[in-house]
Amino acid sequence: LMNAAVAQDVEPAHITQHCDSVSLCFSKGLGAPAGAVLAGRREFIAEAWRARKLLGGGMRQAGVLAAAARVGLEHAVATLRRDHDNARRFAEAHCLASPGIQELGSPVCSVDLTAVETNIVMVSIKGDWPSPTELCEQLQAVSEEEMAETGQAVSVLVFPWSAHTVRAVWHRDISAHDTELAKNKLEFVARKCQE
Repeated sequence: LMNAAVAQDVEPAHITQHCDSVSLCFSKGLGAPAGAVLAGRREFIAEAWRARKLLGGGMRQAGVLAAAARVGLEHAVATLRRDHDNARRFAEAHCLASPGIQELGSPVCSVDLTAVETNIVMVSIKGDWPSPTELCEQLQAVSEEEMAETGQAVSVLVFPWSAHTVRAVWHRDISAHDTELAKNKLEFVARKCQE
């Protein structure tokens, strides 16, 4: 919800105005260690409260978690916008010296830039090798060859999403520098896959 609101430059209430209920997780993009909020009609919330009690849910001294959620909400626009910018930077080039995925011209992978709207980049895998799982393994592994060629050990965690797609997601702990390292790692892995 918060990523969509920031990407569309609207208040979250605008997106949820026709919903009967809304659940918002404070972890992930907002950076709280845990917690969520549930909104809806009074009767719905009363039933949710009852079900939570029946299932043993609830916490004491949850103020520390609530404080982290509050900080996440207060800084959400700036933080999420930065995440979106980093995701876009990963997918496109800002200068010739540092190409993004789209400009690699790689027969291994590509990105549809029109689909990069928030902090998520879907990388399409061309052909049968590497598979998304194999590409994810290559991006996570660090080899002596990589160290010798790039001078850095970079491990990138992405998720095999479908038969020909890998999903990369940005969050508050991934900096612009980390994004450049991830981009360079993908370029290195794609080149090695071609060889």
